[in-house]
Amino acid sequence: MSDTAVALAGENLTLAYESRTISRGLDVAIPAGRVTVIVGPNGCGKSTLLRALSRLLSPKEGRVLLEGADVRRLGGKPFARRLALLPQSSQAPSGITVADLVARGRFPHQRMLRQWSAADRDAVERAYAATGVGELADRTVDELSGGQRQRVWIAMLLAQDAPTMLLDEPTTFLDISHQLEVLELVRRLNADEGRTMVLVLHDLNQAARYADHLVVMRDGAVAATGAPDEVLTEQLLGDVFGLDARVVPDPVFGTPHVIPVASRSRGVGGD
Repeated sequence: MSDTAVALAGENLTLAYESRTISRGLDVAIPAGRVTVIVGPNGCGKSTLLRALSRLLSPKEGRVLLEGADVRRLGGKPFARRLALLPQSSQAPSGITVADLVARGRFPHQRMLRQWSAADRDAVERAYAATGVGELADRTVDELSGGQRQRVWIAMLLAQDAPTMLLDEPTTFLDISHQLEVLELVRRLNADEGRTMVLVLHDLNQAARYADHLVVMRDGAVAATGAPDEVLTEQLLGDVFGLDARVVPDPVFGTPHVIPVASRSRGVGGD
């Protein structure tokens, strides 16, 4: 990645919850303007890494850099104007409308004495257009389907207008049609607007299809990084996932396609 600009990086990170250390000496670099997908077995630290990159978790050691700046030196609103996060489980206030939720994405851009502006309105309209949720604006979030809710949350992130977006397992609990809808939206946002997109996914074939760059984690460390066709090897699948598998070209997209053969015995984690 020496010739590629880095949007977001973690240097020598030690990440822990109280006395439980998840990662030690972790280094990671997220290329700018690309779709990066973080994969790995349960309990390997994927979501913990995303929490650290988004400032929800303070590293015990090391630092996180956003566009070269130490995130600890950025104020709350300046940071939110540059990076947006969709957590694993997002809960909307009961009874809130789609319009009100999407509008909340503009908070980092608003001033005390000028709460709403033409720029805010334009950003919300662009978010509606990109996600196709404008027709849902008057409905409450509670009454939407899972796929519709995910698109509304992404619309809120788009209204935030941050060049880097982090999405933690955005396809969880969605049927396959809605999973692909969300992933196609991610690719479109990257292609059309040049946004740096970072996702945590469990499905290796979806990761291979939609990612420009993969980060493979194991036991709190980065096991491999690079393009999917370089990273997803049968050796790595055995070493990292405990999986006996074959990797063949996808017959439609040409991306690596993982065919599981058998699972090797391994412990069960929870991340």
